Amino acid sequence: MNFGFTEEQVLLRDQVRKFIEQKCPMSEVRKISQTKEGMSVEHWQEMGQLGWTGLLVPEDFGGAGLNWVDALVLLEEMGRGLFPSPFISHSLACFAIAELGTEDQKQLWLPKLASGEKIGTVALLEETDLPQLEGIQLEAKMVGDHLQLNGSKHFVSDVNTADLFIVAARTGPQTDQVSLLIVDKKAEAVSTKTQATVDKTKREGLLQFEQLKVPSTQILGNKDGAADTINRLFDCGAVAVTAEMIGSSEGAHALTVDYAKNRIQFDNPIGKYQGVKHPLANMYVDIESFKSLLYYAAWCVNESPQELSKSISLAKAYASETVPKMGIDCLQLHGAIGYTAEYDIQLYLKRSKWARPKFGDANFHYDRVASLGEY
Repeated sequence: MNFGFTEEQVLLRDQVRKFIEQKCPMSEVRKISQTKEGMSVEHWQEMGQLGWTGLLVPEDFGGAGLNWVDALVLLEEMGRGLFPSPFISHSLACFAIAELGTEDQKQLWLPKLASGEKIGTVALLEETDLPQLEGIQLEAKMVGDHLQLNGSKHFVSDVNTADLFIVAARTGPQTDQVSLLIVDKKAEAVSTKTQATVDKTKREGLLQFEQLKVPSTQILGNKDGAADTINRLFDCGAVAVTAEMIGSSEGAHALTVDYAKNRIQFDNPIGKYQGVKHPLANMYVDIESFKSLLYYAAWCVNESPQELSKSISLAKAYASETVPKMGIDCLQLHGAIGYTAEYDIQLYLKRSKWARPKFGDANFHYDRVASLGEY
């Protein structure tokens, strides 16, 4: 395995960083976070023109045909700038259709998703917020030649801006009897409700169905046969969120280091004192540690799928345990002004609070590693 990035990935990182610095500085992030959509349509269209919205879509269907290591390059930079975008949920929807969809389904949906014309998201979680098959309780009942949905999915990312939902539903009593269904937001029996989150750059909400009829052409793959793909979606979701956590923690760390160099107390920069230097050094070590774990997990998605679950659980557990603490420590090192809305450091703390439970918190993933063994 090559632990370094390729020349193309380095160029991609530079392109994304430049785009975010020029198009969406923190002042713009604040403006977008106050809008109803929580995203910029103009930015999304530009991302489509640059090929980012189709990053994980095969070239045959209008995408870039890249992988999750390439995606984490974008996600780190998006996390660093707290960039408001449905990129994670959209990428997971593209990944689900590309992995499980029929040729007709891919031809119908992937080109529109790749171009950014349509925004996709996944509706996997329910009220328990359990990121595994046992947490899927929404029933898809066979009625004639179609499945019928009646119920709701919770914690659906970008629920208010998505055009297309990839919905996980139970089709039988066995744990692995689950399906993934393509649901159009415009269907009459579908309604959405945005719910408040601590981080206004991340929008989530409720997706509700009232006797929704889903034709067989909108079932991804075979009925009852989506268990493996759903497990991979949970894992890839954790990969994506952890990649953003790398960027956001590095952004918070850099902001605090800069403050420590310029804040003068007792005639010296506060960064001179051990009480400031040591926490900042510990943060750097923690970031580099879960970064290494995450890079390996992202590589495993395509190169070593059998190791993915263990690898991403190690990375997400470490990140979920340390990143919120970093957010608190960075805010405290800013002193009282860190708690004010005018300073950006509080935005990074809010992002850490959103990311901690998303696709499993530290306790969930530590337990999962223990159950998988070999560690």
